[in-house]
Formats: sequence, C-alpha cells, structure tokens
Amino acid sequence: MDTVGNLLTSIRNANEKQKERVDVPLSKLKVEIVKILKEEGFVANYKTMVGDDKRALLRVFLKYSPTKEKVIRGIKRVSRPGLRIYRSYKDIPRPRGGGFAVTILSTSQGVLTGASARQKKLGGEILCQVW
Repeated sequence: MDTVGNLLTSIRNANEKQKERVDVPLSKLKVEIVKILKEEGFVANYKTMVGDDKRALLRVFLKYSPTKEKVIRGIKRVSRPGLRIYRSYKDIPRPRGGGFAVTILSTSQGVLTGASARQKKLGGEILCQVW
C-alpha cells in the first residue's frame, strides 16, 4: 500500500472540490511531507489528532487565494513502490520556468526540498513534485 500516494491523492481530491481540510492516517513521513508543503506555502496548516475511532490522524488545512483560486495547481507522485526513482544531487529536477514549484526528496538526512538537497549535496528518492 502506497501511503504517500494516498496522502497526495487525498490532498489533490480535496483541493479539486475546494474543501477546507482533509484527514489522512498519521505517519512520520506524511508529517514531514506536509511540513515542507506548509513551509513552501502550499498548505495553510496541519495538525495531528486522534479521530473518533481512536486512530491517529493528520489533518491538513488547504490554502486558497482570497478569490478562492487553488494554491496547489498540481501534485504528482514520482517514485512509487513498483518503481523507485533515486537521483544524485546533480540530477534533482528543477521547476520548469522557474515557477512556484517544489520537489520533495527522502534523503539520508530526512525529507528535504530539491533546493535544500542540492545545497547540501545530497541525493535520494524523489517522492513527489508540487506546483
């Protein structure tokens, strides 16, 4: 089961329907991914909580412009369980056109953005791209 893929799909679907928030099962990797999305300005906030059935949840609050335009225009899972994608720091994809986009990697020093991984000269598994 692809937990990161489920997180990204939940965010993508809630964003399409312009929902205020989305709840997904909690994991440390998901928290790190959402933390980066918050730092980069793609989501408004997040918090961990316990649901009605005593299960740990990650609640992600989505972000929209004042005119209700979506901040997340696209979100794509790159590496998946059937085909892992690893890159050295030199080969980490850059945003096209220099736009408002981020690549998220899992490295030996934790989950990082593509820019910070290049700066630290770290390669790793490319988890997803958000624009």
